[in-house]
Amino acid sequence: MITVKFIGGAKKSFPTEQLHVDKSDIPIRELLDLLLKLKPIDSPTLDTDNALIAVNGIDSSALDGKSTIIKNNDLVSIIPVIHGGSPKKLIFEISKKQIQIIEIKGQKTIDIKFIDSLRKKYPKIQLQAVSSKFILNISHFKKILFLSLESQKNKILLSNKLETDILMRFALTTQISDAITIAGIKPKTNFILIAIGNKKILNSLYKDLLPITENLFSNDHESFLKKHFKITKTQLDTVYSKNPLEDILVEKAAVLL
Repeated sequence: MITVKFIGGAKKSFPTEQLHVDKSDIPIRELLDLLLKLKPIDSPTLDTDNALIAVNGIDSSALDGKSTIIKNNDLVSIIPVIHGGSPKKLIFEISKKQIQIIEIKGQKTIDIKFIDSLRKKYPKIQLQAVSSKFILNISHFKKILFLSLESQKNKILLSNKLETDILMRFALTTQISDAITIAGIKPKTNFILIAIGNKKILNSLYKDLLPITENLFSNDHESFLKKHFKITKTQLDTVYSKNPLEDILVEKAAVLL
């Protein structure tokens, strides 16, 4: 038997937060097809293409994607990645934490001290900055955040701080100094500011930084990521997925030790 847990908006599609499915040793793909058949006709659509699927707390992208085999007594969590916001900010929830992201224009005068000053001004918010070049798309971003938040919950962070763990997973390194050098703030380079905290304070932060923001994910960094992490066409072709580069990046981030 498999237990399926619906989180966030996914709970609206079923009359219960948990569903027990009398199946085992089936791929996630087959389970999702079954759930769509079991869903009440008059309930909201369950968008399985825009959801994080975790098996026993591990993002399926770090396993075999939708080909991951689910075994007897496994817990499968379905977490929608639907978000709210504007082209200049996104606010969403992962693991019961409110997360806001905005993209800051690269400027000559902005460096690591910029984050330090924001942390002093907003001590109740967890802040981290990641060079925009190291984020493929919103799905890649959310999956990395999920990995870091789950690692924090299970007390297996790559460092003592969640913020540092996030940066290390985007940079794909276990060395803090390398992560800062690789994917941290650089002059004249756009970066994504990640803020975790209370919605009211997050909104104040956004209003404060609005003059130096740009539309999120407006540039394509696919070629840069392939070149930087030396991901070849052969590697991409071996991944059975709609988004092979994304899956490879998430898998690498999940197995950092």
